[in-house]
Amino acid sequence: MTDLRLLIVAADTLARAGLAALAGDLPDIQIIGQISPDDLALAESDDLAADVILWDMGWEPEEQIDVLIEAAADSQSGGPGLVALLPDQEAVNLLWSAGIRTLLLRDTSMQALSSAIWATANKLAVIDPLLLEVLVPEGSVQERGLIDDLTARETEVLKLVAEGLSNKAIAQELSLSEHTVKFHLNAIMGKLDVQSRTAAVVQATRLGLIAL
Repeated sequence: MTDLRLLIVAADTLARAGLAALAGDLPDIQIIGQISPDDLALAESDDLAADVILWDMGWEPEEQIDVLIEAAADSQSGGPGLVALLPDQEAVNLLWSAGIRTLLLRDTSMQALSSAIWATANKLAVIDPLLLEVLVPEGSVQERGLIDDLTARETEVLKLVAEGLSNKAIAQELSLSEHTVKFHLNAIMGKLDVQSRTAAVVQATRLGLIAL
């Protein structure tokens, strides 16, 4: 089994060095570089080809949104997974909208961080419970079971939604039309009794239908 290749991104030099020192102790993970968000284009080189990018958003995540959107688009099209470390709950919706599906607080434990890195490498979403409260406020998802069972195709679509794929990307992945994907999404939300893609992912996770 080869080591997972991890690239560390942070605007602050000390933050990069600190993460490198901590992540360097994680088993089966190789730190292949430390760069600033301004140098993210370097991640396309063979030397810095990563499986996962660990991105410390610092104290002002909003200032990095343009670079983040570009990185998220690359991740969704087959590039490295993204793990974003946030200072607080303020930018959660902003980063989720940008396509980032692994969101943790900066003070997360190394055990949780290690699990999140590996989960992200396997195309799973990971969200700190405190951040999830902001993304889907309590009471916005009903605590109830499925109205009707999901079909195999609906489960496939839902898993890809959880990975952060757009309708167009899901259509390409499953060789469907976007219209058909929208049909499946409407059916999924109806069966889960929710009103949004995000709420569908959260409800499905609570019901044990997918892993977040």
